[in-house]
Amino acid sequence: MASNQELLSVLLMIITVSLLFSQPRQIHLLKMCNFAQIYQLGDSISDTGNLIRETPIGAASPFARLPYGETFFNNATGRCSNGLLMIDFFALEAGLPFLNPYKNIDANFKHGVNFAVAGSTALSTHILEKKGISSPVTNSSLDLQLEWMHTYFNSICYNHRDCVEKLKNSLFMVGEIGGNDYNYALFQGKSFDEVKSMVHDVVGAIKNAVRKVIHYGAVRVIVPGNFPIGCLPIYLTGFKTNNSAAYDKYHCLKGLNELSMYHNDHVQKAIKDLKKEYPNTVIVYGDYYNAFQWLFHNAPRLRFGVASLQKACCGIGGEYNFNITRMCGAPEVPVCVDPRRHISWDGVHLTQEAYKIMARRLLHDIFPQLQCLV
Repeated sequence: MASNQELLSVLLMIITVSLLFSQPRQIHLLKMCNFAQIYQLGDSISDTGNLIRETPIGAASPFARLPYGETFFNNATGRCSNGLLMIDFFALEAGLPFLNPYKNIDANFKHGVNFAVAGSTALSTHILEKKGISSPVTNSSLDLQLEWMHTYFNSICYNHRDCVEKLKNSLFMVGEIGGNDYNYALFQGKSFDEVKSMVHDVVGAIKNAVRKVIHYGAVRVIVPGNFPIGCLPIYLTGFKTNNSAAYDKYHCLKGLNELSMYHNDHVQKAIKDLKKEYPNTVIVYGDYYNAFQWLFHNAPRLRFGVASLQKACCGIGGEYNFNITRMCGAPEVPVCVDPRRHISWDGVHLTQEAYKIMARRLLHDIFPQLQCLV
């Protein structure tokens, strides 16, 4: 016979699901969790301004100037989009301010810190170099971000017990990370088989990062997977082929999407292992792959332009409005009239509208698993 606790859990789950589908726009789900802080590790999917502050190269990057940030901020903040990112929508849903980047030394970190850096990798630059892969954007890989996190927690905690107490009401986001490891390898000429062989090490680095944040005191951790990269303009342009069999019915490159799924399968297996290792920690998979696929497949009814589903809003040239030598932010590269009608912002990253819909979809999936009401 089920215990009262089990019956309560089932009842709360039913109520949660009912709420999600009856009033999805009116309910701020993460507010029910009473998170006091959010801590983010990752890359350009979630960087809110670290890259543009860490080096002169970052400060000179397109992300440091308009049209990046034009929709929400009317100014570039270092976010790789026209406006808000998924982590921004997560913060809003939790009733918290936007996460300030760690490299903003004058920032208020009362409600969390964003350690993510655009262009970063799961594997260290040293390990990538041994594999013959360069990391051209930043050296701030996942291990360095974890060092920043360690330094920060040392500055706010008296000891480990104090940290555990301070972080018990926090949400940790470990990723998305790892996509750039594969991006750099593929665009530097590595074969699919060579890149596939990297997955074990990449996911191992993510798994160790989760262990570290749990050691710091994390109680609830979200570990996102990768996007279906075969649907993105940068890949559709870079790996364009006349072989129709290489594409699925949505005109996405099957081989690249299979690589993403292979990575995601390993991430989910790692989460299962970690749950056994840390039974008192809630560890949830963030299904970015299927959230994007849902958005992409339902784009017409979500009011995205049918003719622009695989075209960059900010870009120029070719079938996908993308040219890797003349990317968004370069001189005379135009921006579409209405970014809300586009999924892709610059051929690599998504628009604010796409991120908003993906974040909402993800929260519907993730919230019941966070066990905030139990």
